[in-house]
Amino acid sequence: MAIGEFVSVYSQLDIEVAQMKRENRSRDGSESNEENKKEKLPNPFLAAAASTLTFAIGAMVPLLAASFIKEYRVRLGVVVAVSSLALLVFGGLGAAIGKAPVGRACFRVLIGGWLAMAITFGLTKLIGSQAL
Repeated sequence: MAIGEFVSVYSQLDIEVAQMKRENRSRDGSESNEENKKEKLPNPFLAAAASTLTFAIGAMVPLLAASFIKEYRVRLGVVVAVSSLALLVFGGLGAAIGKAPVGRACFRVLIGGWLAMAITFGLTKLIGSQAL
């Protein structure tokens, strides 16, 4: 996850730096203006570290919730409920930090998380039933 985040943000950084250089060439902008813009660019190392930390914390939430429940169906329901709540909280925190609309961010993270959980659950059932 962190590597994917690093690659994504680094690609974004490259694009924005190239765009700044094109704008600078076309306008003959000052060096101080370019330096100010560079300071506002995303940091891929910080994004990778944040992704790693978020993944570790996010993974602990359902594990801790399910670790004391023995019955499979109840445990599965608790994991889905607790994970859904955590996805909403993380979506809201991300929106608040990024000054974005909270409702849309929460919904987007929740739906994305549900899709990821469904795909992972389906693949583990498929692989488990095929005895690979």
